[in-house]
Amino acid sequence: MSRLPGDDAKGGDTPRVLRYDGRRLVPADHAPVREVPVALTVNGVALATLIASPRDLHFLVAGFLRMQGLIRSAGDLLTLSVCHDFGSASVRIRGEVPERITPTFTSGCGAGISFSVPDASGRPVQVPSAGPFVRPEALFSAMDALARASEGYRGSGGIHSAGAWDGERLLLFAEDIGRHNTIDRIAGQALLTGTDLSGRILVASGRISSEMAAKAGSLGISVIASRTSPTDLAVRICAELGITLVGYVRGRKFNVYTHPARIASATEEKIRGFTGVILAGGRSRRMGSDKALLPYQGGRFIEAILRRMEELFEEVIVVTGEPGRYDFLPCRRVTDLFAGMGALGGIHAALRHSGEEAIFVVACDMPHLSPDLIRYQCSLAEGADVVVPEGEGGLEPLHAVYRKSVLPVVEEALRDGQCRVVSFFDRVRVRRVSRDTVERIDPDLSAFRNINTPEEYYRFRDRGGV
Repeated sequence: MSRLPGDDAKGGDTPRVLRYDGRRLVPADHAPVREVPVALTVNGVALATLIASPRDLHFLVAGFLRMQGLIRSAGDLLTLSVCHDFGSASVRIRGEVPERITPTFTSGCGAGISFSVPDASGRPVQVPSAGPFVRPEALFSAMDALARASEGYRGSGGIHSAGAWDGERLLLFAEDIGRHNTIDRIAGQALLTGTDLSGRILVASGRISSEMAAKAGSLGISVIASRTSPTDLAVRICAELGITLVGYVRGRKFNVYTHPARIASATEEKIRGFTGVILAGGRSRRMGSDKALLPYQGGRFIEAILRRMEELFEEVIVVTGEPGRYDFLPCRRVTDLFAGMGALGGIHAALRHSGEEAIFVVACDMPHLSPDLIRYQCSLAEGADVVVPEGEGGLEPLHAVYRKSVLPVVEEALRDGQCRVVSFFDRVRVRRVSRDTVERIDPDLSAFRNINTPEEYYRFRDRGGV
């Protein structure tokens, strides 16, 4: 059994295609449709490169020359030879070949003429093992959002659509009669609006061809997902560029053709040896009310964060100065042992109450937690007392790992009246996760964004977050 393109996993062969069956990725038997380039030379003149299915290519060449007006009858063809091995066709015809043919840029579904596509040579090859990782549900959500946005299809049918998904919403959307044109429209919209598509998901309604894969690579796309099949050349290109290629996203199932490591399994085990901690003790002065209780996803902020943390950790505790305020939460609630000492006091209480040797701490107003970033930070905890990432403004100590080994220095800092979380970092082993590394997993650093003011909350709500 052949290896899945772009998969560097060790320990045996990997199936060429993996099928997500609603619970996990399993081996599947499906070959993508074939696509071949054919360099056409007429009377010694390099005329065009045709991208086509490999069967009966002599018919394709003859028909192409007829439609271009170069021949009128079979008698105008003096010789016609096709070499499948080298992807070329050589033809001699009666009469002269014009110095140049003015191409008609088709809708991308018919003539199949290949035009130049900017390559991705200016971008480093993506590393799927470094993220951003994608959960199956994110692909389904992206495809559902594309379907909802496709007003043109619902109105008339026969039109293709594509969109750029950031994990929560469609950033960009385009419709056109041509599959390839939708990608060009996305590229133009991104250019004119200053939208960086690096690490995003490209969702498309139609088949993914080699040209579409190459264009997506030049835009920095990490995942391409389609409702139907890719071509074999698209598979090869995505494998070389580090793009995860997904097809047949329908009925809560899909096929993975390249780089399956980027697809986070729905049956991932919870992180062992860590307690998840939510700090809910802030005074919310700038908000004017308890941020943890703001409406979000049909409930409250803290409920959504708790659900996400419970997916990752066997034990989740909430640290708060008012445990009665959160008695609706189905988890353990603990209070600060050093009252009034802010987040550092909360971290100390969590370490004291945790049943594990390490904790992962988040604030109660972080609605965009990245499970993959959390898992990655926890994986770096061996040999470190603290694992803390870097964001736009420096270290993010409220999205960090802490071991119980830091308790003595934390208590010393608290007794000295030091409230800043980083106040003890110079006395313990701190492992920093660089911003570059974080951005490979969470490209726009959304995991660190919190809601501090009513204005920020209203903007977040108006963008569809609530």
